[in-house]
Amino acid sequence: MGREPERITELAQLKAFTHPLRIELYRLLTAARTATASHLAEQAGEAVSLVSYHLRKLAEHGFIEEAAEQGRDGRERWWRISAERSFSFRSADFDGTPEGTAALTGVTRELLATRTRTYLNYLDQQAGWGREWTRAAFSSEYTVRLTAGELQELAEEMGAFVRRWRERAEAAEAREAEAGADRAGAEAGGSAGRETVALHLYGFPFRP
Repeated sequence: MGREPERITELAQLKAFTHPLRIELYRLLTAARTATASHLAEQAGEAVSLVSYHLRKLAEHGFIEEAAEQGRDGRERWWRISAERSFSFRSADFDGTPEGTAALTGVTRELLATRTRTYLNYLDQQAGWGREWTRAAFSSEYTVRLTAGELQELAEEMGAFVRRWRERAEAAEAREAEAGADRAGAEAGGSAGRETVALHLYGFPFRP
C-alpha cells in the first residue's frame, strides 16, 4: 500500500493555496525536487522577491521546507516539498461555513485552471516529445452510474493505486542511481529516461 497523503483539515492551510502563484510554485518544486527562488522565478516568469515571499508562506504552513544540504555557499535558500509528502483535502472538512466553502471553491478552481494550462501546454509542445511519449500519453473520460458512497470508495481505490505506482517508480529510481544509471539518464531529461508525469483524475456527479 502506498503512503497516504497528508490531509489538510485547517482552513488557514487551505487558504495558503488560494493564491494561484503558490499552486504553480508547489507544482514546479514537486517536479524539480529541490530548487531556489531564482530557479522557480525563472520558470514562473515572476520576480525573485515575489517568489521568495510566497515560498515562505508555503513553508509557514508546512507544505515546503528548506533543503539545507543543497545550500553549500549559504547565499540562497534551497527548497523542497516537506519530507516529499503529498497533500489532499476533502469538501466535508470545509463546507460547513461560508468562509470554508469560499476557500474550498477558490482553491479547487485555481487547481483546475492550473491543470488545464499544464495539459494545454503539453498539447502545444507534444511534437517535441517524440512518438514514444505521445503514444503513451492519454486522455479519457468515463461515465458510471454510482451512489455517493461508491464514488467515495472509487476515489480511495484510485488514490491507493496511484500511490503504489509512485512508490514503484521511486524504488526503481533508487536502484538506477545505485547502478549509476542516473548520470546517463539525466541527458535524456530524467533518470533512465524518466519524466515527471501529470495524472489528472476527476469524479463528480452531473445531470445531462
